[in-house]
Amino acid sequence: MRPKTVLISGASIAGPALAYWLHRYGFDVTVVERAPTLRPGGQAIDFKGRTHFAVLERMGILDDIKERQTGTTDTVLVDENGKQLAVMSGDFTGGDVEILRGDLADIMYQRTAEHCEYLFGDSISGLTETADGIHVEFERGEARTFDLVFGADGIHSRVRKLAFGPEKDFVKYLGHYYCVAGASPWSKAATGRRERVTAHGHNTPGKLAVSGGSKAQQLYMFASAELDYSRDDTAAQRRIVEGVYADVKWELPRMLGEMAEFDDFYLDTISQVRMNGAYTKGRVALVGDSAYGNTLGGFGTGLAVVGAYVIAGELALADGDHAVAFARYDEIMKRYAKIAGNSNAGRFLAPKTARGIKLRNWFLESRTFTLMMKYADKAANDIDLQDYPALVASSTAH
Repeated sequence: MRPKTVLISGASIAGPALAYWLHRYGFDVTVVERAPTLRPGGQAIDFKGRTHFAVLERMGILDDIKERQTGTTDTVLVDENGKQLAVMSGDFTGGDVEILRGDLADIMYQRTAEHCEYLFGDSISGLTETADGIHVEFERGEARTFDLVFGADGIHSRVRKLAFGPEKDFVKYLGHYYCVAGASPWSKAATGRRERVTAHGHNTPGKLAVSGGSKAQQLYMFASAELDYSRDDTAAQRRIVEGVYADVKWELPRMLGEMAEFDDFYLDTISQVRMNGAYTKGRVALVGDSAYGNTLGGFGTGLAVVGAYVIAGELALADGDHAVAFARYDEIMKRYAKIAGNSNAGRFLAPKTARGIKLRNWFLESRTFTLMMKYADKAANDIDLQDYPALVASSTAH
């Protein structure tokens, strides 16, 4: 396979996973990341089933993940006086192994940093495809030309916008926002612990607030028309959350007071990416949430690592012919990405009516919910992983 230069946008999960495999297959890999450094902490993410575990084992990082895993969190839903109404099992929300996003990113970065070029504090500002490659302009660095470009930069992907079109054409807002505030206590916990912990949550129509657990110190979710705010203006985002929950009782006065002191704070829409099965265009391909994201849908991280494995392997199988490899990747992932489905975490976790909340609580205690959990586990394994060609750079890769 003739050497190819590739640029990956995004250094969270999909980006470093893709960098790992592309380097192993002999590609010259550069990763550009908007943030100045790796983002530590973050909310907990999870993997479930043999397919996810198979990819992690082939990457050689499954043991590392288990050493840094968080605990399983059961969420007890209560009324405003603290009386238990229902329990949402951590087996449903946490998968088979759970780890903080920042810890997983660090593991993957350590496996790739020696062999791949990382450009922190920069982002792509322009893409121009030619017959021989893609001319890439950067916000800060000098322009360069690559053979292929990959967007692994999340639901609000800059690469998707530049190569495919505006976000509104591919991202559907699902009617709710979510906010995570406060670093998970597991970010400072001893490694290798697998305890079962409890969070407590309270609903009012169209709103959910959760305190405690392994994912973050606080979680908020609320129904709303689309809001006009800057994703870079944290102060404005805090004011939005404070305003939404100002009239909610239970533990909210305490929680909002603590929220103002947290450095870790993130507010975003619950949205779904709809690419109609075409995740590639010319010399550009999307991987992870930029291609098949569904916020809090439960499969995003697993889809990211599987997608990275597939597209890199197909490029190796096609001896670097991106047209052939990208067509196969589209075909394979179009079917597998259906596990992200049309689920709406906001509608389930923050029902808009009191009746909806009661029905959801009943459902959580029903046999139907148990059957749904089994279906989700089956869906996560609904792909036959290809054994791709021998690893070109295995002598130098970790």
